[in-house]
Amino acid sequence: MQTKSKNKSQKSKAKSKMNKGLLFTLCSLLFTLNASAQCAMCRASLESNGDTKQAEAVNDGIVYLMAIPYILVGLLGFVIYKMYTKKN
Repeated sequence: MQTKSKNKSQKSKAKSKMNKGLLFTLCSLLFTLNASAQCAMCRASLESNGDTKQAEAVNDGIVYLMAIPYILVGLLGFVIYKMYTKKN
């Protein structure tokens, strides 16, 4: 009887952690800050050109390229977590 109650409490703790992680992820995605991610050379080159549209496009591209590895690592971690919890 005690092992069943321990299993239930462990599962509820794991579910609670997963819910907190999901909430944190959703909040992080919904409430983003405007980022200006450029290297010094790119910034100097684009500012001297005077074309703000091109500068914004380069800026968006840099942020996009920066975000992809984090998303992939997060997905990999999620898959490993699901595989680990499925075993138990």
